[in-house]
Amino acid sequence: MDKAGLIHEIFEKQSFLCVGLDTDLERIPRFLLDYDDPVYEFNKRIIDATQAHCVAYKPNIAFYESLGSKGWDSLRKTIDYIPANFFTIADAKRGDIGNTSRMYAKTFFETYAFDSITINPYMGADSVQPFLDFKGKWAIILAITSNLGSQDFQHIQENGEKLYQTVVRKSFDWGNDEHIMFVTGATHPKELAEIRALAPKSFFLVPGVGAQGGDLDAVVKSGRNKDIGLLVNSARSIIYASDKEDFAEAAQAEAARLHEQMRAYF
Repeated sequence: MDKAGLIHEIFEKQSFLCVGLDTDLERIPRFLLDYDDPVYEFNKRIIDATQAHCVAYKPNIAFYESLGSKGWDSLRKTIDYIPANFFTIADAKRGDIGNTSRMYAKTFFETYAFDSITINPYMGADSVQPFLDFKGKWAIILAITSNLGSQDFQHIQENGEKLYQTVVRKSFDWGNDEHIMFVTGATHPKELAEIRALAPKSFFLVPGVGAQGGDLDAVVKSGRNKDIGLLVNSARSIIYASDKEDFAEAAQAEAARLHEQMRAYF
């Protein structure tokens, strides 16, 4: 999906919600374990329940690859099940030198046909460029994250500029806002505003609203642009809203609640 298509879906639905499919066999309702593929069955029901309220889905790849070949099969079936008008994100945080990054890109852009992938830019330009060579696909570069450890490196300052600011500025040497997004954690609204000043036209993937404590209104005030420019991800608070047989209905209710809040910003 290109940028124009994503903007269209956001304004058509009046939503910028991304549902994170962080599907953990130890947390899904126990009755699903009787199915041949419990992960896929869970995902399918979550997608059915939430698609009226979101514009994107983001499987966290760790939850699938930890299950071996069966997990990769569940991932493929999940991606195939998501309707074509939804933006799909492989939350894989890959990034390695040239040929290795190219193989990661082929995995997620060709074998699994995601629209985008999250990238760790620590190794620099030649670790990111292979992802940008795939037409119509997106690299979502880590800028500032929601976890406590983000303080360890991302806030290091040199010559008056913090590392996350350097990452954003440098990224525009490699590509543009038509195929680069940035991860900007919801728990850092002040820093999100600083990144928006550096990247006024870019989309931000914003994790951390919900279970991690991020505030939607603060995110929008700090990060919105004329195209909205945000994909706000919520995973646990939606998909684990219930651990009973009504889990899909509970997920729908939580997604609808967030969707209703988002309508106010259009």
